[in-house]
Amino acid sequence: MRIRFLLALLGTVLLAAPAQAELNTTAEHALLMDGDGQVLWAKSAFTPMPPASMSKLMTIELLFSRLKDGRVHLTDTFPVSETAWKTGGSKMFVSVGSRVPVEDLIRGIIIQSGNDACVVVAEALGGTVDGFVSMMNKRAKQLGLKQSHFVNPDGLPDPPGQLMSALDLATLARHLINDYPQYYHYFGERSFVWNGITQQNRDMVLEKLDGADGLKTGHTDASGYGITASAKQKGERLILVLNGLRYPDLDKDSPQRQDWFAERRRSDEAARLLGLAFREFRKYPVVKANTVVGNAPVWQGTTDTVPLVVGKPLSVTLQVESRPGMKVAVHYDGPIKAPIAKGQQIGVMEITAPEFPGLKVPVYAANSVDRAGIFGRMFLGIRHMITGH
Repeated sequence: MRIRFLLALLGTVLLAAPAQAELNTTAEHALLMDGDGQVLWAKSAFTPMPPASMSKLMTIELLFSRLKDGRVHLTDTFPVSETAWKTGGSKMFVSVGSRVPVEDLIRGIIIQSGNDACVVVAEALGGTVDGFVSMMNKRAKQLGLKQSHFVNPDGLPDPPGQLMSALDLATLARHLINDYPQYYHYFGERSFVWNGITQQNRDMVLEKLDGADGLKTGHTDASGYGITASAKQKGERLILVLNGLRYPDLDKDSPQRQDWFAERRRSDEAARLLGLAFREFRKYPVVKANTVVGNAPVWQGTTDTVPLVVGKPLSVTLQVESRPGMKVAVHYDGPIKAPIAKGQQIGVMEITAPEFPGLKVPVYAANSVDRAGIFGRMFLGIRHMITGH
């Protein structure tokens, strides 16, 4: 039997919500996530897409992980092979045969989007580019990136097949922010000079939105213009992914001019959406840790019911106008057959609201329930025949 237990939490009632701001974009793929990993808004966000240079976030992740555990140091130097030096597209402009400090390579990848710097890192960490790509795919699985597949460390369209979803990019960005705070500041740097060449960070949201501090842009003909951006205001963090922004009205006879205007439009769009989200969304507490959110019936147990709790304090981020229409329900298949272990997942709590993609979190048994003995089970059987319960 499928049980649906409605919760009266926070005075939740259904009311006619006033008109609210609409999140919309011309990007083909979009996702907004809060600092807790809750998806707030999505548009074709769960299907793989060419991520272009945004996939460099995975190359940086593998480098950061080795810095964190001490296998690599910022002052280490990596050699530049002819393969790295010849890599096309956006460049850090490393010199063949030279050795480049790791800290400079980080800036060359993040700020200058250097494909050559990515190959230097790939060869140093993976032995070969192919070896590093295998590391990228293995690490993606470890991080739960289910719609990602890597074929190179830089996001160039050749060879084809580099894919990530907007959800995976946001999840990876959140991981970088939370797990590598000592290195995250590189994403917020505005420019970098290497080989006498000054290049500006392509993430112009940094200068357009208060609290913006990362992360990475991307562009190929297949992907369109994309950005993974994040900002923090009043203690709350938001992460935005856009991809598939296209500007057919721009002058195609002048590629450099086209890119400059497209990059400004891309950053304007990201800043607009993040600014709107910071104004319109609020975080609302739902339940405290270990608060009983329901009691599930138990079959053949020493007690008739088992209390259900969430594992940690739960809050939900919603648009202000969506809050009056929020509903909370617990779902489980019951009765639950004993024995039941404390902490065993029994079902899920589902939160729904207007203009909200929904949220599901596990609910667990608050305590153990032993299986009734033979006489207890006989009594329960007799009671069931008499009462139907």
